[in-house]
Amino acid sequence: MDQNIRKTLKDRRRIVIKIGSSSLTHKETGDLNLAKIERLTRVISDLRGMGKEIVLVSSGAIATGRQALGAPKPQGVSEKQAFAAVGQARLMMVYQRLFSEYNQVAAQILMTRDTIAADESRRNAHNTFDELLKLGTVPIVNENDTISTYEIRFGDNDRLSAIVAALIGADLLILLSDIDGLYSDDPKKNPQAEFIPQVDELSDGLMSMGKSTTGSDVGTGGMAAKLLAAKIATESGADMVIANGDDVGVIWNILNGDGVGTLFTAHRRTDFELLDYLGNGK
Repeated sequence: MDQNIRKTLKDRRRIVIKIGSSSLTHKETGDLNLAKIERLTRVISDLRGMGKEIVLVSSGAIATGRQALGAPKPQGVSEKQAFAAVGQARLMMVYQRLFSEYNQVAAQILMTRDTIAADESRRNAHNTFDELLKLGTVPIVNENDTISTYEIRFGDNDRLSAIVAALIGADLLILLSDIDGLYSDDPKKNPQAEFIPQVDELSDGLMSMGKSTTGSDVGTGGMAAKLLAAKIATESGADMVIANGDDVGVIWNILNGDGVGTLFTAHRRTDFELLDYLGNGK
């Protein structure tokens, strides 16, 4: 592992942070972990104070809706959309209230695949992000689950966060999940699995290692989704780190150059086109 590359992460200015549902909720109940969300807003507010531009891609709308409604995990598409409609507003209310405690302004952006697929809406989205960051806000992004059957069935916020990073020209993407990083195999099933601290080339063999499964009751993105996110981010020119979001203070460790998580180093493609990475959502 090249520690010199790690040390340069402290200089990244435009950063996208993605946090998954499993990192935002209590494992025992699936309810929002307000203490952890408060710590996350504190870390992001400190980064804002250092002059960093931060975009937060936050899961948790459906889980929040489930908590509010006192219902079990939804199964059908319409049920998930209804839970998201309840949960998205409540989740944003939590973020706005906590960020205001640190004198920060949160802004909500809901996106669908069509936001990126259409030239005009993609330009509009880019300009909106730029203006919000110039105004000193913290844009909070999620898929518009309440209306988008396509995304709610097949989408994941790992891919969305990488698309956002590419769209706004971010130089670092941090994926906070319920895993420590990339392993040679599933460490929950294979105790001999080896941890991979740094990836400089996403080969076909490495991409095939991804498993589209997750051990969480609330998340949707497995390792396959994270590797695809790494491909999008690194080829657009951003470094990416997958790290365990159990303690959101790991963000500081990453920016301090500590050897936590798996670092995917940027290698911008001159022919990079964001539309090439929308795929079919699977």
